[in-house]
Amino acid sequence: MNTKKHILLAEDDQDFGNLLKQFLEISGFKVTWVKHGEAALNAFKTNTFNICVLDVMMPKLDGFTLAEHIIEEHPEVPFIFLTARKLKEDKVKGLKLGADDYIVKPFEADELVLRLHNILKRSSKTQVQNISKEHSIQINEYTFNLKRLELVHKDYKQQLTEKEAALILFLFQHKNQLLKREEILNAVWKQDDFFSGRSMDVFISRIRKYFKEDASISIESIRGIGLEFKVR
Repeated sequence: MNTKKHILLAEDDQDFGNLLKQFLEISGFKVTWVKHGEAALNAFKTNTFNICVLDVMMPKLDGFTLAEHIIEEHPEVPFIFLTARKLKEDKVKGLKLGADDYIVKPFEADELVLRLHNILKRSSKTQVQNISKEHSIQINEYTFNLKRLELVHKDYKQQLTEKEAALILFLFQHKNQLLKREEILNAVWKQDDFFSGRSMDVFISRIRKYFKEDASISIESIRGIGLEFKVR
């Protein structure tokens, strides 16, 4: 079972927003629903989202302006615009901002779910490819060098094994998400058995020590479920 993808839903229509939130949750998503642009921006700054669904016409901050702020904060997060207006100019503006889709109301909720899944699938592949092409990744105070298999903090350098590097990369790609043990084992160890599980526990303990110099980074275990690589 995969970790639920977290959607930021910004929709000011009470009835429509409530129905859409329920349908998305039934479809397997985790949903944070807010009713105006400023609340959406605040939620985006304090939570981690996999995708955003933004109504264009909202009070306090419209969808286009909100999208510009989201791009400034985290340009890798995909977003979709919802609108009741069929103006070509609006659609062009939304797509120029980098929207992954633009849906005109009324629409079928299952169509939105299908589009969300397709966008998330493409986004996930792109992020993994981009990270794998980079020589290094910044994780708060640490520099993670994938080519040299090194984790650097100020003047201290930790040499990593290939397995440690693969585990750190997987955790970073899914940071601030609750991961089930079997997800990690299947991704990094390519199997989910007792001995692999014990091996993973040893590696997790080791990696916790590697990141101990930065209090904004932690690996929190949830008994019987899995763990979360928190980067604040």
